[in-house]
This record gives sequence, C-alpha cells and structure tokens, in this order.
Amino acid sequence: MAHSSLTSVATIREAAARIAGTIVRTPVVRAPFPGIADRGTGREIWLKAESLQPIGSFKLRGASNKILQLTPDEIRRGVITYSSGNHAQGVAYAAREVGAKAVIVMPSNAPAIKRTATLALGAEVVDVGVASSERLAKSDELVAKFGYVTIAPYDDDSVIAGQATCGLEIAEDIPDVDLVLSPVSGGGLLSGVACAIRQLCPSALVVGVEPELAADTAESFRTGSIVQWPAELTSRTIADGLRTQSVGVRNFAHIQAFVDRIVTVSEAEIRAAVRAIVATTRLVPEPSGAVTTAALLFHSHELPPYKKAVAIVSGGNIAPQMLADILTEKD
Repeated sequence: MAHSSLTSVATIREAAARIAGTIVRTPVVRAPFPGIADRGTGREIWLKAESLQPIGSFKLRGASNKILQLTPDEIRRGVITYSSGNHAQGVAYAAREVGAKAVIVMPSNAPAIKRTATLALGAEVVDVGVASSERLAKSDELVAKFGYVTIAPYDDDSVIAGQATCGLEIAEDIPDVDLVLSPVSGGGLLSGVACAIRQLCPSALVVGVEPELAADTAESFRTGSIVQWPAELTSRTIADGLRTQSVGVRNFAHIQAFVDRIVTVSEAEIRAAVRAIVATTRLVPEPSGAVTTAALLFHSHELPPYKKAVAIVSGGNIAPQMLADILTEKD
C-alpha cells in the first residue's frame, strides 16, 4: 500500500469534526509513577484516558465515524459487526444515535460486562465460538440473509480515520510529545494514532504494545508480513480486547509506515500496570488498556529515550470482580 493511500491529516480532521457530537474529547492525565516519571527523573508520562468515553473505550471513535457516513438506505438496512466487546458497544451506541438496528456477533468467551452493556444499548447479540473466523463467518451469513451493512472492527479506512482522532487530540494537547504508546491487536487504534502523530509531530516515535500471549502483530512486524495466531493461543491473555488473531491489511500498511517498534508485555506486568494506574491516577483501566503503561514500567530498555510520553489507556471496561482481584494481589 503506497504512502498516498494512507490516511491523511485532512481526513483525520474531517473525522474529528464529524464525530465531535458523539465522542468525548478525553483528557491526558499526568502519571508521576515513582522512580520512572516523578520529579527527579526529568521524564513525564501522561495517560490518554479513552476509558472515559461514553462506552468506556476508544472504539466509539471509529464506529461513529463509519456509521455517521451511512446513507439513509444503509441506516434502514441496519448494521452488523463481530466483536468481543468494545467495538460491539461502539457500533451499538453509534447505531442508536442514527436510529439504525445493530446486530453484534460475539464470541462465547466475551466478558459478561461487555455483553450486558451491548444489550443495554439496544443491540441484538448473536453468540458463536471463540475464534475470530467463526465471528466473521456468522456475520457474512447474516449479511447475505438480511442485507445488513458490515461495520468492520479495524480493517476499514473510515474506522482507522476515526481512531486517528485520538492521536490528533494527543498532538494538540501535548505538541512536544516524543513517545506515544498504543495497544495493538487488529491494529485500528495503533494504525490511526501512529498515522496522526507521525504527520503532526514528526519527531515523536510511536510504539505498539501487545501481550506476549497474543503477539501476532509483533511477529508480523518483525517478519514484514501478516501472520495469524490460532484462537487457543490469543485467548490465553487477560487482555480480552487484544485477542484478535491477526492484524488487518490496511492497519498493517499504516503500522509499517509509521510505527517505530512493537513491544510485548507479560500477564503479570499487565496486572501490575492496572494497579499502578489506579494508585497513581485513579483511572480504572481494563487489562487491554494497561499494556502501554506496562511497557513504560517494565520495558524501558526496549523503548526509545523520551522526555514526554503518552500511553493510551484504550478502555476501562473491566469486570468489578476482576478489578478487585487484581488490586488485592501483591506485586
């Protein structure tokens, strides 16, 4: 994919204007982690609190940018997507805004908190097995039968442009940022944010972060071509939003063009990062949203040197019992 076919700053700004009435412009919150970014270190860490979106996740950006461009006929037909939770809620929320029916194909292992929230937004949920391929097959079957419009979770230009508005806000709020970290799974957020940051803050570097147990994008980045991991591997991680089996084609093209490196983190590091974020900032992250902080806390030797880093807390949809369990563990 040539550079000319990648998302432009103009397209990102158009997306930002389009979705401004649906999403929240989330704050960046200072996180003075002791010994890493407190006063004596000369470094600053800021957390981009996408957990504060109306659905508790960045996914509302891409879903609303896509859905707000549908024609009246497409809105009448209704929309469908396949998602473990956060994209499902984004599609359900944005569909409700325009009065479209929303059908969500969900894996059987999706967190109950995300399933319940999706139903509460008025969507219809169809259950399948745990593999991404099963979700896609069921979605295609329902499209053929009922004529729904598919809202892809990440491999879509409008979705990438919507997620890129998160990077646009970072560039506007901290123009001298020199390191931005984003979680990566299907690649919607990382591809969009990297695209925005590298064009608006050319001296800043962008790093993707992925769980060791679902490191298909890290392997793809290292080898230069997209690899797929089986669902039984990616479903091991506590970071349920990062269990996608392979990165999207459009997403990977953006990642190859704009991302400096991809770092992987362990399950224990993710859990420790959840505790650190709660203790330091009072934000509540889900495990998928804590991976970027885990990279800053435990993998500084793998990161480029920085003075001002922004770690995206991509979501906060964590089950109360899981949060309680993690917070009461000993480091």
